[in-house]
Amino acid sequence: MQKTIFITGASSGLGKTAAKLFHSKGWNVIATMRNPERETELRQFANIKLFRLDVSEKDEIENMISEILENHTIDVVLNNAGYGLIGPLEAFSDEQMQKQIDTNVMGVIRVTKAFTPYFRLKNQGVFINITSTFGFMGFPTCSVYSAAKFAVDGFSECMAYELAQFNIKVKVVAPGGIQTDFAGRSIDGASHDSYQKIISKVQQGYSPEQIAKYSKPEDIAQVIFEAATDGENQFRYIAGKDARELYNERLTCGAEKQVQKIRSEFVF
Repeated sequence: MQKTIFITGASSGLGKTAAKLFHSKGWNVIATMRNPERETELRQFANIKLFRLDVSEKDEIENMISEILENHTIDVVLNNAGYGLIGPLEAFSDEQMQKQIDTNVMGVIRVTKAFTPYFRLKNQGVFINITSTFGFMGFPTCSVYSAAKFAVDGFSECMAYELAQFNIKVKVVAPGGIQTDFAGRSIDGASHDSYQKIISKVQQGYSPEQIAKYSKPEDIAQVIFEAATDGENQFRYIAGKDARELYNERLTCGAEKQVQKIRSEFVF
């Protein structure tokens, strides 16, 4: 039987790449985004259906998913929608911080909650939540973004325990750097004069030369497909060479040593 995946944030980057990969593997794809009327590429595929969804809007999530479940059978939910809020904490407005939490955390929680009764009654299903390298370690100028990704990781682990009794798998895919437009249209930021040295050093990681070393979105999408189809109870999938190196360093050396190492790099 042909399976169906529901994807949030499918208008660009990893979400769109994942939609195309699952399509190529014979899956039906429900691709959601804030402005589906602007999407032209995914419209060309017969088994990809586009829907409007802003994951920061609670009522929209509930109404849209209810409508989807009346007409479609869903096997996998990919919580991919999100963006980065980058900069020193002092520079952020309360509105910026609230929007980051609403999108990156509450969006995942609400979408998961909306699908949970359906998967529970079906006695099967898979949730895949996209976190980040900064979902298991911190980094300068990523305080609120990392807080959000840590939250998604912790939420996902709790739900993996909670839903196991219903044969529902909850998994996280934690990518490192990706060669997408995340460093452009998918980032909101703010600056502060007192933090210019640290901001400049962090920005080196977004240079064209550094981005060229990051994983291709197709490679990360393949990890997502593996998580969706391997039938394993594995919880965390570390995606990308840089992410694996940092994760292994944390496991080998311990979190405290890694924290002190990173801190030493940003003491001027």
